[in-house]
Amino acid sequence: MTMTGGECVTANIAAGMTPAVALFRSLADETRLRIVRRLAAGEARVVDLTGELGLAQSTVSKHLACLRDCGLIDYRVQGRQSFYTLTRPELMDLLHAAEGVLTATGSAVALCPTYGTEPAGAASR
Repeated sequence: MTMTGGECVTANIAAGMTPAVALFRSLADETRLRIVRRLAAGEARVVDLTGELGLAQSTVSKHLACLRDCGLIDYRVQGRQSFYTLTRPELMDLLHAAEGVLTATGSAVALCPTYGTEPAGAASR
């Protein structure tokens, strides 16, 4: 799956993007971060995620596909249902470390002229 504008970037690795850049781009979307955090608490179905996160089914499915393509989540089928889980629980350690960096830097990241704000109408990165 190839998506741009802050979306899944797995195909871009083949085009020269480093795996680290692809990983952080895959986590740069607020919806995907919310899904990852929810899955850290335990497996969930699409219907669970839509209800708990207040998102449309198509949105959740798109982001789950991206996270799956990136190897960060997987699913198991039970009957007609799919249950999604994190494949790399250590991802939460990375996110906790990032929160520590954000706490230490205060609002410096948010005020960064390159990444802190987006022009009106710009796609989420």
